Amino acid sequence: MKQVRAQMEKCLRLGRYSESTRRNYLLYVEKFAVHFQRSPVEMGAEEVRQFLLYYLEERRASRSTITLIRAALRFLYTITLNRPLEVTQIPVPRQQKHLPVVLGGTEVEALLRAVRVPKYRAILMSAYSAGLRISEACRMRAADIDSRRMLLRVRGKGGKDRCTILSTRLLRYLREYWRRARPQGEWLFPGSKSGKPVSPRTVRRIFKIAVNEAGITKKVTPHSLRHSFATHLVETGTDITVVQAVLGHRELRTTLIYAHTSVELIAKTPSPFDLFG
Repeated sequence: MKQVRAQMEKCLRLGRYSESTRRNYLLYVEKFAVHFQRSPVEMGAEEVRQFLLYYLEERRASRSTITLIRAALRFLYTITLNRPLEVTQIPVPRQQKHLPVVLGGTEVEALLRAVRVPKYRAILMSAYSAGLRISEACRMRAADIDSRRMLLRVRGKGGKDRCTILSTRLLRYLREYWRRARPQGEWLFPGSKSGKPVSPRTVRRIFKIAVNEAGITKKVTPHSLRHSFATHLVETGTDITVVQAVLGHRELRTTLIYAHTSVELIAKTPSPFDLFG
């Protein structure tokens, strides 16, 4: 298994996969081997199916986790072991459509007030005000801030850069944070390890504490701030294609879900029945 892991890690690095993707793929391939107490070289399509069913039916794993495991095993057999036939007939889990949980404006304010440490407040403030994924907010650099044009450059998912809104209020807070913290190195929010940005895992832990302190009972994660940002943009009349651009969505249909989650937009839409009277 050690040899397979080393070879897979090389392939992931050559493919320029992110650190988190590499870590997750290797984790589930290792779990795959441990589950059957055999090397992946000795296994194939039947074991892949059994492993996915185990996570789906016994572990009650979410669709996103099943999709991640499937992607890891596809990479293992298609790229690392050059045995693509082992994974060509593995079905893609059907998507269950759930509307994202959205925080109201007062809830966002209460949440941010509950974060005591300026660095973490700045990260979560950035996530909401610019619609960032939490990993994107953690990896912000001072050079990404364009205060002249009021834009924020985002080093996005899959190596795709984009520009998003730079809030005047966020800019003021970031300048104050910079003046007090004087972060060293390239990262605006350095982590505990030298030369590394703060870990998203740490921010998720801080977020959870702040949610409890703010008295928020909704089931939310840091990603809910991105959902809330998009929904609030739609509610204020922002063109859906602009929302698509700042979120970095490849397809418009991904963004259209926020039109459905906007309660304000729904409430303002007249019923055609009222036009008959």
